[in-house]
Amino acid sequence: MTETSAWGPMTWFAFAYAIVLVCVAYGVDAMARRAARSLESRRNPGFIYHESHDAWLCPQDQWLWPQSFDPENRVMRYRALPSVCNVCPIKDTCTVSNSGREVQRQVDPWPASESARFHRGIACTIGILGAAWPFAAAAATPNHAEAWALIGAGFVAVMATLPLFAHLRRTPADPTGVLVKSSDDNADERLLMARRQQTRRTVYRSDRPRRL
Repeated sequence: MTETSAWGPMTWFAFAYAIVLVCVAYGVDAMARRAARSLESRRNPGFIYHESHDAWLCPQDQWLWPQSFDPENRVMRYRALPSVCNVCPIKDTCTVSNSGREVQRQVDPWPASESARFHRGIACTIGILGAAWPFAAAAATPNHAEAWALIGAGFVAVMATLPLFAHLRRTPADPTGVLVKSSDDNADERLLMARRQQTRRTVYRSDRPRRL
C-alpha cells in the first residue's frame, strides 16, 4: 500500500473543501458581475456603447458624446443634443429632461462601484477560507507527506484567489479631454439648461398683428 493511499479522510476533505470554496468565490464574483451588467442594460435599454468612438448610440441612431466626468463617483456622463432629443418621436418613453438624454458609464474596470467591491470582497473572503482549512489540517496531521500535500493545496488555493485581489483596488487614472464636474454641478447644469429651454422666446416680431 502506498503512502498516498493511506491518507486519512480529513486530508481528502481538506482538498475538496479548498477546491469547492475557490470555485464558489469565482461563482459569487461572476454572478455579481452578471447582475451589474443586467442592471446597466435595463437602465439604458437599446443604447449601445461604442468604445472606438467613446460614445453611445441610441435606438434612434443618434450619438451621445462625452459631456463631463464625475471624479467622486468615477463615472463618465454622456448626453445627446437637446435639439435632437426634444423632437425625437420616442422622447416620452426615453427621458423627461429637456436638456437631452444622459447616459452614465463606469470608467474603472470591474469592480468599480461600492456594491461591486463589496461582492468582490465576499469572494476574496471565501477564497481565503478555502485556503485556511488545508493549512490548519497540515498543522494537525502527524503524517509529513500529508502535511506537505496539504500545504501545497493551501498555496494553490491562495494563488487561485490572488486574481480576485489584483482587481479589487480602484483604478486611479482619470479620463482626459472632458470637463470634471461633481454630481451637484452636473445637476445644476441640467436644471439651468431646462430653464433656458422653457424660457426660449416663442413669439417673434413677425407674429405680431400689424397695425392698420
